[in-house]
Amino acid sequence: MLLTPERSMHIQNDIGADIIMALDDVVSSVCMEEIRFDEATHRTLRWIDRCIDAHRRPCEQALFGIVQGGLDHRLRDICIEGLKARGDKLPGYAIGGLAGGEEKSAFCRVVSQCTAALPTNKPRYVMGVGYPLDLVVCSALGADMYDCVFPSRTARFGTALIPEGLLRLKTSAMAADYRPVDPECDCLVCKNYSRAHLHAKITKEPHAASLLTYHNIRFQMRLCQDMHKVG
Repeated sequence: MLLTPERSMHIQNDIGADIIMALDDVVSSVCMEEIRFDEATHRTLRWIDRCIDAHRRPCEQALFGIVQGGLDHRLRDICIEGLKARGDKLPGYAIGGLAGGEEKSAFCRVVSQCTAALPTNKPRYVMGVGYPLDLVVCSALGADMYDCVFPSRTARFGTALIPEGLLRLKTSAMAADYRPVDPECDCLVCKNYSRAHLHAKITKEPHAASLLTYHNIRFQMRLCQDMHKVG
């Protein structure tokens, strides 16, 4: 299937999500071909108008434009200004092309640049970010929204997120640990299952990964709620 800006919009219109994303040209942040970042930035801006024109449900679904430009300050500014020029046709913005292996200092620099330049009255969404520390750092830099497979992917490997870091439930030490995954967590997993129970299940039953995913997502939600309280 050839995915065009128009086709992308129509698929997302049919799905009916509250927030839909413009089709962009994303390049890995560690790509060595500088010309690709230039091409991707300008292609993303050309496509945004096609996405806006093809969007059939603008009153029901918020279309977010995606800032591209790699680690190049100039290209990021070009993309930001181009998206801002579309005004109310874009109710929110995403920061794309990161979390792909770049140095953490470069990641933070780009997030800071984008959040500072984008309007504060619209959501600013950092794509592909899900490590707890990254959520805290990006929130401090001004970001509002995130998405990542991390909570579910790490659950499939038998790992739970807790305030102290990562709890690896496959290790032998968990076999006789009858405490909940996180004594402070209010999720149904922590209320009903012990670490030992999950340790016994994690290598045998796929259902255990679903339980850990549930807990990990709740952990992320609680972390974000705590940031709201102190913010």
